[in-house]
Amino acid sequence: MREIDMPGKYNPTAVEAGRYDKWVQEKRFKPSGNKKARPYSIVIPPPNVTGKLHLGHAWDTTLQDMIIRQKRMQGFDTLWLPGMDHAGIATQAKVEQRLAEDGISRYDLGREKFVEQVWDWKNEYAATIKSQWGKLGLSLDYDRERFTLDEGLSEAVRKVFVTLYEKGLIYRGEYIINWDPKARTALSDIEVIHQDDEGAFYHVQYPFVDKETTYQGKHYIEIATTRPETMFGDVAVAVHPSDERYKALVGKKVLVPLVNREVPIVADEYVDPEFGSGMVKITPAHDPNDFGVGNRHNLERINTMNEDATMNERAGKYVGMDRFDARKAMVADLEAGGWMLSVEPIVHAVGHSERTGVQVESRLSTQWFVKMKPLAEQALAMQKSDDRVDFYPPRFEGTFTRWMDDIHDWVISRQLWWGHQIPAWYHKETGEMYVGMEAPADAENWEQDSDVLDTWFSSALWPFSTMGWPDTDAEDFKRYFPTDTLVTGYDIIFFWVARMMFQSKEFTGRRPFKNVLIHGLIRDEQGRKMSKSLGNGIDPMDVIEKYGADALRWFLATGSTPGQDVRFSYTKMDSAWNFINKIWNASRYVLMNLSDDTKAELPADRTKLSLADQWILSRLNATIAAVTKNFDKFEFGEAGRALYNFIWNDFADWYIEMTKETLNGDDADAQTTVQSILAYVLDNTLRLLHPIMPFVTEAIWQEMPHEGETIVTATYPTVDETLANQQAETDFNSLIDLIKAVRTIRTEANAPMSTTIDVLIKTADENLQRIFKENEDYINRFVKPKNLQISADIIAPDLAMTQIISGAEIYVPLAELIDLDEEIARLQDEVKKFQGEVKRATGKLSNEKFVNNAPEQVVTAEREKLADWENKLQATQDRLRQLQDAKA
Repeated sequence: MREIDMPGKYNPTAVEAGRYDKWVQEKRFKPSGNKKARPYSIVIPPPNVTGKLHLGHAWDTTLQDMIIRQKRMQGFDTLWLPGMDHAGIATQAKVEQRLAEDGISRYDLGREKFVEQVWDWKNEYAATIKSQWGKLGLSLDYDRERFTLDEGLSEAVRKVFVTLYEKGLIYRGEYIINWDPKARTALSDIEVIHQDDEGAFYHVQYPFVDKETTYQGKHYIEIATTRPETMFGDVAVAVHPSDERYKALVGKKVLVPLVNREVPIVADEYVDPEFGSGMVKITPAHDPNDFGVGNRHNLERINTMNEDATMNERAGKYVGMDRFDARKAMVADLEAGGWMLSVEPIVHAVGHSERTGVQVESRLSTQWFVKMKPLAEQALAMQKSDDRVDFYPPRFEGTFTRWMDDIHDWVISRQLWWGHQIPAWYHKETGEMYVGMEAPADAENWEQDSDVLDTWFSSALWPFSTMGWPDTDAEDFKRYFPTDTLVTGYDIIFFWVARMMFQSKEFTGRRPFKNVLIHGLIRDEQGRKMSKSLGNGIDPMDVIEKYGADALRWFLATGSTPGQDVRFSYTKMDSAWNFINKIWNASRYVLMNLSDDTKAELPADRTKLSLADQWILSRLNATIAAVTKNFDKFEFGEAGRALYNFIWNDFADWYIEMTKETLNGDDADAQTTVQSILAYVLDNTLRLLHPIMPFVTEAIWQEMPHEGETIVTATYPTVDETLANQQAETDFNSLIDLIKAVRTIRTEANAPMSTTIDVLIKTADENLQRIFKENEDYINRFVKPKNLQISADIIAPDLAMTQIISGAEIYVPLAELIDLDEEIARLQDEVKKFQGEVKRATGKLSNEKFVNNAPEQVVTAEREKLADWENKLQATQDRLRQLQDAKA
């Protein structure tokens, strides 16, 4: 046997050790530089430098690595560009939290020193993330690594901001925005998570200023609010113009309790007359709808809260109180003053900050906005052109379209210190504003806007800013943009995918990527989302330490279909490891039985190939076709199933077992042929597996007797039509059916392989007779009969176990072991099974819709199945009657 460096059991730690570093050092992941090759590029969705990678990142990047590894092997000039996102609010919050543990705030440090602290954080966690990329085996070109705050990307951000501003698509204005009082920053609509909170409707009297005015005999109107603390900002009460109940009240004035401010009753279409009393208080500085009403009626805007959601000087005696403490105090005072009519407990949806978790305030603020409608229309029009982005699964394009159809202007300014500072300056004396790529020449007379841009503003440019844009002559931009495939989760279609699409169209005139593959979320075994609060999170590095990266990648690659969530379980990880161990042991057997000069090539003379040889080559060819087809459709689960069935069943359980007869025999020529076939099949199988399992395939491939340096750049298998052999597959499957049938009889009769049995095969099919007779060596090895008979004239013994296969009946006389009643009962069950299959197939073929619309080959295959089931049913019924007669 040939000496190889493969222990008897798969050890992922030993297999993976040092292998990734070697690939990186040898620059295996760089583009090929072959200008004649078609380029294929992916940009990594940049992880936030807020912490370690989680299982979702592992899934996302594994899928990308599989795609890029396959394309690299297929001869594409591939680029997979790595990078990370500064993640403004999230990273700043983490650093502030760390500083708070030492009793320090960012204001104690000042902007410059605080930002230095954040850069230290970034460097620490970027190193951690890169080490995790290595553990996963990601084939990234680190020479092109980018960061959303590096100089090149910062230039792109400034260019986009200035251009949009000059086009009138970026503007600065006072509007109601979502405000995070903990982070003290504005939020976009999609950074707000709505969840049910307990609250109340507080029904309050607003008395008429004119003592003579009444409504329904009362000198006040009733207003319901869930937020009494905003009453200090009330400037009106509104009713619907067509609401007959209140027409006489429009123009009257009421008094806001506790505030003693006179406010008018106005008519506005915004009010829903069917909701509540049909009267609403108007607080333009604290509600987006009220803001619109205020603009239409020229009402004052009164902001009653500070940035941290404490009450400001407009809140009278409640100044300085937290908003919720102020609410309690005001409710008590309203009750004491006789203004409170009732308190109605409710549960209602309230907006919370996605990042800090606190309740969001609607707050009047001067912010920077992107005017979205023109950009959205442009992106939607792109989807109707040849330069469209194809979504996988396609249903997610509807998610994108619905959001773009109902787009709101995007608030892009954030009151943070970590991020791209807005390129706007204000003259210290005149207040004049200047927007530009660089600071004004007399910079000492100007002060830059202190706000930074929303993280997604720079992330939206990622596919082209990372390629050198705004330098449109940059080599990577000309060569690799638009990128080919984006892989991401369905939870950030709004945040990121849509924004990349409209920014790319606006600034490059092209789509940012040709395909977007959407995957789901990783959930626990119970289907729950993984979270810190549930304590059900799984660290991918812990999984790799126990099972190896290849096992984790196999589970992630094959665990679900595109767009669907996947449930993590250690049982599935055990199965993944067992599969790799099967590959390891099968490969070890093959490699030990090759000679040092065996080439992974087909024999020149294929006329001498055995049925088993022809069968395995045809099955390999079909597997190559199935895996390639499913990779192209991003159906990795289906590709994995094809690989699993071929490797475990066809190759390991059948072909390898059948080669032992030849390898242990005396025919040297036959041995050489079998060695070539084994090497060829193993070599191609490893290449097919490599994109999913890079480490173990490299380790095994290095033990092959060939001159290739690494499987990373080996050629990916392609379909060879000369190997497709349906007849060989049909014939060999008949042999497998025979062997399985006799094994089933042995099991049911409790007759182990050491027990001698006679095997009688009755078939009038001359082809089957030929197959069985030509392969008697295999039948003898796998069935171990004492006496084997193959004939059309077999007379079935009364006391014999029976199995029916396509075209043949198999009898094993076991007079001393057989229980006639049990055999009759078993055959009755078989009759029921075959009757069910006949009924199913007959029903399908009697369906005109199926027969008329299904492809001809599908209908033909169904008819062939029906004929086979009918033959099996007839043979089983005949045998059943024979035994019943014998018993009688």
